[in-house]
Amino acid sequence: MSTSMFSTVFANTLATTVARLPLPAMWTKGSVQQRTLMMGVALAILSNVLFGVLYAYSSFLAPLSGTQVFIWRMLAMWAALIGYLLISGRLGFHMDKLKALGSVKQWAWLLLPTPIFLSQFWLFMWAPVNGQGVQTAMGYFLFPLMMVVFGCVLFGEKLSRLQWLAVAFAAVGVGSEIVRTQSVSWATLWVCGTYPIYYILRRLQGIGAVTGLLIDLTIFAPFALAYLFFIAPSSLILVSGSGFFIIMLAGLGVLSVLAMKTNVDASQMLPMNVYGMMSYLEPALLFILAITVLGNPFESAMIYSYGLIWLGIVCLITHGVCQLRRAQKESKINKTTEAI
Repeated sequence: MSTSMFSTVFANTLATTVARLPLPAMWTKGSVQQRTLMMGVALAILSNVLFGVLYAYSSFLAPLSGTQVFIWRMLAMWAALIGYLLISGRLGFHMDKLKALGSVKQWAWLLLPTPIFLSQFWLFMWAPVNGQGVQTAMGYFLFPLMMVVFGCVLFGEKLSRLQWLAVAFAAVGVGSEIVRTQSVSWATLWVCGTYPIYYILRRLQGIGAVTGLLIDLTIFAPFALAYLFFIAPSSLILVSGSGFFIIMLAGLGVLSVLAMKTNVDASQMLPMNVYGMMSYLEPALLFILAITVLGNPFESAMIYSYGLIWLGIVCLITHGVCQLRRAQKESKINKTTEAI
């Protein structure tokens, strides 16, 4: 069964199941496509909320450092992911993909993005408790803009006027922040500068999100264990002797896999424009949590430069809405033509 056919069958099955549940009328009326769209939006919102919860998770695990929480999260994610794939019967599917790799060159190409993935997950857990929460959230705001730039440069994609305007606003915003502070946060640059490379490499490799996650976590697991035994044994003693930490870290792994799974499902059920617009919820939540819950500093002078970046995001969202409306109009015209 092809990937597109599997996604269609999955979406139809899920939508049909939802229709049988005692939900409000707005969730059960309409076509299968409409119910699938609503379910996709619900999953996208859930995944972004879960990522927000994970962003603040480190603050609840003191005295563990951000790096130690990252190590435990990777191990908990790996265990939770393996458990999920075993229960769902999908582990063999992903293993078959890896067995198809026959040469050292193929494996080297496959492992190339892994350090980027690990560094991003480390920063995600380290930044909130080390005063870099706002700067990291801004990196996630800039991420979709950088994806637009990478697509233009690497794949020759043409930008619309709104996309060019979005890039211009972001460039001026970043430039003004550099002038104001005489620097720009390395956390912001690392997120928006390297995360697009990870996604582009995985796209070129044809590796799905779950398979890529399984590879990255499995490779890192031995190093994580070595870190706990030889570099931070006090962390191992603290966690193993506390029921609270064991439960919290188990929850960290389950929430991490659930956030990734709902995000992947949403990407399969929603049109790309809608999915792209929904993804802006995450950096907005991270930004709010960094200032309110985590108490990271936010200077009033930052409003101007960050405001310009947010204007760029508004331009991208507007572009996505216009594309979605255009696609809907074309679909209606095609249906009318076929009926005639």
